Amino acid sequence: MHLRKAKLMFFWVRYPSSAVLKMYFPDIKFNKNNTAQLVKWFSNFREFYYIQMEKYARQAVSEGVKNSDDLHVSADSEIYRVLNLHYNRNNHIEVWGPQVPPNFRFVVEQTLREFFKAIQGGKDAEQSWKKSIYKIISRLDDPVPEYFKSPNFLEQLE
Repeated sequence: MHLRKAKLMFFWVRYPSSAVLKMYFPDIKFNKNNTAQLVKWFSNFREFYYIQMEKYARQAVSEGVKNSDDLHVSADSEIYRVLNLHYNRNNHIEVWGPQVPPNFRFVVEQTLREFFKAIQGGKDAEQSWKKSIYKIISRLDDPVPEYFKSPNFLEQLE
C-alpha cells in the first residue's frame, strides 16, 4: 500500500524531502530506517525514470532527430505508456484525467529533451554528465494533492 502510494506520488514529485514524505504518510511512525526506505524508493523510481529517458533520447539521436524541440510526449507516446505502466500499474489515476498534474507530461518532455541535448552534444562521454539534468528536473516538482495525506487516499481516486 505504501509503495503504491509512493509510486503514484512520483507523478507530482521526483525529489521529495523527508519532511514531505512524513506529511504524506501520516500512518507511519517514522524512524531512521523507514525514512531511509521511503527515500530509497524514490531514488529507485528516479533511476528507472532516468534510464527510460536516456534510452529514448539515444533512440531519437540514432533515428536522426536533429533538434530537441522536435521531441514531443503525448498520450500515445510509448515513453509515457512505459512510465504509466511502471508507476500506475493498476491505473488508480487516469493518466490524462484531472488526477495527474498536467505538468507531468511537460516534465517528461523536458527530461527527454535534456538527455537528448546532452547525448547529441557528446556530454555523455563525461563522468558526471547526468548531474546537470538532475538539477533541472528537481526544480520541476509539483505540490502533491492533499488527499494523498489521507490513509484512505485510494478511495479518493475512484
